[in-house]
Amino acid sequence: MSIQELVDAGFHFGHRTSKWNPNMKPFIFGKRNLIHIIDLRETTKGLVTACKFLTSLVHTKKGVLFVGTKWQAQDIVVREAKRCGMHYVSERWLGGTLTNFDTIRKRLERLEELENLEKTGGINQFSKKAISSLNRERKKILTNLEGIRNMSSLPGALVVVDPKHEHNAISEAKKLGIATVCLADTDCDPDMIDICVPGNDDAIRAINLFLTRTADAVLAGKELLMTVAKV
Repeated sequence: MSIQELVDAGFHFGHRTSKWNPNMKPFIFGKRNLIHIIDLRETTKGLVTACKFLTSLVHTKKGVLFVGTKWQAQDIVVREAKRCGMHYVSERWLGGTLTNFDTIRKRLERLEELENLEKTGGINQFSKKAISSLNRERKKILTNLEGIRNMSSLPGALVVVDPKHEHNAISEAKKLGIATVCLADTDCDPDMIDICVPGNDDAIRAINLFLTRTADAVLAGKELLMTVAKV
């Protein structure tokens, strides 16, 4: 990846200098008009490290969970997670998604139960009021958990857009020793994450580039698995 690609995507624009986290200092090139400018050499280094790690992780048959609930990231998170066949959280992060995974699985079992009621027509045995309530319950579970409904075990890593915004996900992953690969702006704390890709986590083009490259790395890991299986 060239520096020019990163510049074109707006990767180098950080937050206002008044909002910075001092721990991001090693990743900052300078400042312009009270805005921190991110060192794109560090971005390149972080992205290369992130992609190598993800390819290696997937090669060991571990899963990846993509996380991005801010509006700039939501659609891209869904698209790229689906493209590489992994899981995602693009709406609200439910407390306990990782640390209370058994309860989350029970909610997903409930979703299957409600969907089966609808498919078989069994839902018609209930009153209109009850049907309305059951449909609301189904839609709520689906909205929050659709991206992890096929996640049968904890992931090996989280790919996160804006770890400050997704601090609950980062905290849960840290408690469980799950690796975190993050697109982190100048207001984030890199000490709280495992692999930092410093960059503008508000710009859609930057988010798109980060998620596309990390999804490509996941696909590369899957390709390695298939190659080994054929030998």
